[in-house]
Amino acid sequence: MYLGERECVLGNWFYINFTENEGMAFGMRLGGSFGKLFLSLFRIIAVIIIGWWLHKVVKQNGNTGLIICISLIMAGAIGNIIDSMFYGLIFNDPVGICANQVAELFPKGGGYAGFLHGKVVDMLYFPIIESRFPLWFPFYGGEEFVFFRPIFNIADSSITIGVFMLILFQRKLFKPQEKSIPPVRS
Repeated sequence: MYLGERECVLGNWFYINFTENEGMAFGMRLGGSFGKLFLSLFRIIAVIIIGWWLHKVVKQNGNTGLIICISLIMAGAIGNIIDSMFYGLIFNDPVGICANQVAELFPKGGGYAGFLHGKVVDMLYFPIIESRFPLWFPFYGGEEFVFFRPIFNIADSSITIGVFMLILFQRKLFKPQEKSIPPVRS
C-alpha cells in the first residue's frame, strides 16, 4: 500500500488506512531527531520497568487478570519499539520520492531514518459516524464531524485495552491475595 491508501473492509465502518506517525498517540510528536530518540529511549526504559513489574507479579503468584493487563501493555509497547527501531532502516520514504508510490524494502541507499528514529505504522480506522455539525452549533457549525477519527495499530490497541482493564478492574486486580492456611495435622 502507498502512504494514505485506504481499503474498505466493512462498509463505511472499518478501513485499512496506511499511515505513519512519529510514534506518539494520536499523531503527536516531540520535536526533531532528539525528540524521537528521547521517545524511543523512554519506551525502552518503560518496557524494562513493566517487565520487572510483570516478573514480580508472576513470581508472587499474582492475580491472573493483572498479569494479562501488564502483558498487554508490555506487548504493545514492544511492538511500537520494534517499528521505531527498524522501520526507518529497512524502508525508504515514499513521500520524499513522489505521491502514491509504495515504499521500497531494503533500498540500495538505505532507509529513511536511523536506528530508533523510524516512524510507527498505523492502519486501523473506524469512522463509526461521519456527519456535519448543525449550523447552529457554536464554533463548529457546518464543519465535518467524524466520531472516532484516530487511526491506530494493534500495538496501540493492546496498550489501550490493558490500561482500561487496569482502571476498570483495579479493585479486583490489586486486591491482596489471600494466603491459604494449610490444615493442622493431629
